[in-house]
Amino acid sequence: MAKRRSAVVLLVLGLAFVAPRAFGQFTPEEISRRGFWETFLETAEILRAEPLGSGVTGSMKVYLKSGDVEKKAAWKCVDDRLATGGLDCWRFEIAAYRLDKLIGLNMVPPAVEREYLGRKGALVLWADSKYSALAMSEQGIQIPEAASDRAAKMGYVFRLWQCLIANDDPTLENILYTEDWRIILIDHSRAFRADKEYTDRLVLGVDGIKKHENGSPYLIRRVPRDLFARITDLDEAAVKRAVGPYLTDREIYAVAVRAKLIKAEIATMVHHYGEDSVLY
Repeated sequence: MAKRRSAVVLLVLGLAFVAPRAFGQFTPEEISRRGFWETFLETAEILRAEPLGSGVTGSMKVYLKSGDVEKKAAWKCVDDRLATGGLDCWRFEIAAYRLDKLIGLNMVPPAVEREYLGRKGALVLWADSKYSALAMSEQGIQIPEAASDRAAKMGYVFRLWQCLIANDDPTLENILYTEDWRIILIDHSRAFRADKEYTDRLVLGVDGIKKHENGSPYLIRRVPRDLFARITDLDEAAVKRAVGPYLTDREIYAVAVRAKLIKAEIATMVHHYGEDSVLY
């Protein structure tokens, strides 16, 4: 079932729409307030908490208050080895947020480390959204024509991001659409694979680990130049400065290696389709 749902995610975000221009999904105002929300998550009073009610990681929905500001967050403390060999780990949530900021992806909500119930975990700002991709799929909701360009491009940016962080298990519940059809990405606790398979090959792409049922690849056909440049400039030192203690040296090395694989992948796309058709 997980394999099928992953394929559906890639299909929903990769096909059916025309390519848009912009890739950053947070508004300038939202980006400017990230520091505020980081401090809020670290210091706000926890009023109450309840089981999140979805997912398999035992996450909690936490209600926070600081002064006149009240906000929800998701708290996750999972730290388990998966049967597939990877990890399901709370620290990856914080690493994903910090890496998002480093490359200017602007699609991952603020996340900080916070202790709750005597355990360390990640506290992630609750994403205000209208639909999940799962709800859209189940209810047959179509993205309006006016937003179709943005949705198409986000499909390819989503693929690029999954390749960089080696997340081979995305689900439709974790892709959220705002009222104005921007995309927010949540739940990265199973990303950052560091085993050899995930440093030899990308999750997606011409020689990607994941394929369509007919064996054809999930291509990364269109890429913003700025985002591509920031990813290809990544090295171990830059990643380490950004993510701090939330990735091991081995996991940091794997991110830097995948940045080089992405550079080669996009070079292949440019060779086949032309630079102006791939980079914008």
